[in-house]
Amino acid sequence: MAKQAPSVAPLRRALPYYRPYLPQLAMGLLVVAAAAAFASVVPWFLERALDGIKAHQPLRRIWLLAAGMIGMSLLGGVGRFWMRQLLNSVSRWIEYDLRNDLFAQLERLDPTYYSRMRTGDLMARLTNDLSAVRMAIGPAVMYLANTVAGGAFALGFMLSIDPRLTAVAVLPMVLLPVMSIVLGRRIHQRFEAVQAHFSDLTSMAQENLAGVRIVRAFRQEGPEADRFAVLNDQYLDKNMKLASLYGIMQPGFGMFAGLGMVAVLAYGGILVVDGRLTVGRFVGFGMYLGMLTWPLIALGYVINLFQRGAASMQRLLDVLDAKPALAAHANARALPPAAAGRTVEFRDVSFHYPTPDGEAPRWVLKHVSFSAPAGSTIGIVGSTGSGKSALMDLVPRLFDPQEGEILFDGVPIRELDLGALRREIGYVPQESFLFSDTIGLNLAYGAEQEESAPWAAEIAQLGPTIEGFPGVWHHARRARYQPVGRPETARGAGPRTRAAPLCSVAG
Repeated sequence: MAKQAPSVAPLRRALPYYRPYLPQLAMGLLVVAAAAAFASVVPWFLERALDGIKAHQPLRRIWLLAAGMIGMSLLGGVGRFWMRQLLNSVSRWIEYDLRNDLFAQLERLDPTYYSRMRTGDLMARLTNDLSAVRMAIGPAVMYLANTVAGGAFALGFMLSIDPRLTAVAVLPMVLLPVMSIVLGRRIHQRFEAVQAHFSDLTSMAQENLAGVRIVRAFRQEGPEADRFAVLNDQYLDKNMKLASLYGIMQPGFGMFAGLGMVAVLAYGGILVVDGRLTVGRFVGFGMYLGMLTWPLIALGYVINLFQRGAASMQRLLDVLDAKPALAAHANARALPPAAAGRTVEFRDVSFHYPTPDGEAPRWVLKHVSFSAPAGSTIGIVGSTGSGKSALMDLVPRLFDPQEGEILFDGVPIRELDLGALRREIGYVPQESFLFSDTIGLNLAYGAEQEESAPWAAEIAQLGPTIEGFPGVWHHARRARYQPVGRPETARGAGPRTRAAPLCSVAG
């Protein structure tokens, strides 16, 4: 089956993100057009000034034309400044919104998704790919609008000077679209390869940093550095191939534009010698041709940005379109009140972790049945890999069993709201994890009342150890991570809370 040609279609999914910023976007595009209009008038003033000098017109008129040139240039410069301020800031806000949505999506996805996605790969998508998308939805749009507006004004003035000379100048440029399509497709493919390899590089770095104690304990610093060097060399090679392709595009566009210049010098020179075109109009035509060719040369950069952005947007869509394996029940049931805990029951439960397509599953649990009455304590023992942690992961629905069911007070947990279910559970994992924050906020993580942190520290016999630490109970997390910016566009959620557990499990 033929491989589908790459396109910028994935960028269409970014269009809804423009909606809150449409007035700013429209104003930015209007300023782009105005800046191009002001710049296009400058050669008109020069044309008349040169012809006026040749015709021995009054010096006052020549100075007025010069002042007009300066004024239009200043207005064009101000317009170019504001078009960048408006359109680049829109792209920054959209990047902010996209980043929030990506993080919220990653928070919703369950362990099944993370079992097949590497942390480094996800980090690469949240950094490099997101940056490439921002360049496509902001600067690329700005440059494209500037190219279209500037080219349209220049072409209009060129036609008003001499239509035949315009046709001669534009004729060599008809091959530019063909070159854009061919090279654009290859840029897309090579940039996809670069980003995929960057994910591999980031994943390896993340794994080495997370497992630095293991690496040092086994004295593998040298081999790991060698592995990283190999991946880094491959990443450099892929980037150099991409850069060489882009290096072909820019000179190629310039070559076709240069051919237009040569044609104008040849044919336009004849018109001037024959007296059919004034020197001022010829010079003005040359300036307009420069104004037309520069946007066409910049078009290569724009195509590069769009192709990079499309490849990266597709990688972001792989995350945004991912569906949690744990489906929420359409008509969630509520648990009855319970003051002394819940009865937990396993009925003929069998479970295996997700496996790649075509690979036979390895069952971790098979036909497990037991009941834990309210208020009771149950210990589960077994050898490594016997399924103790898997059994505990099934209670808060980190995974769902392939066979059988688990019940709370006789209600299947699949029929409960996932948030309500997990509020009933206190979970102590096998491996401790600390967020980069104060000890107090780590102790109170998920609790409704952060004032319980000192009490929890005393129960855990940590009080004397941490009492001398600076800022132990300083409540920094909530203040630090509040969403910023305009309220109508900020998507940040409030602090996560969870009621005191009525059922406690440990892996």
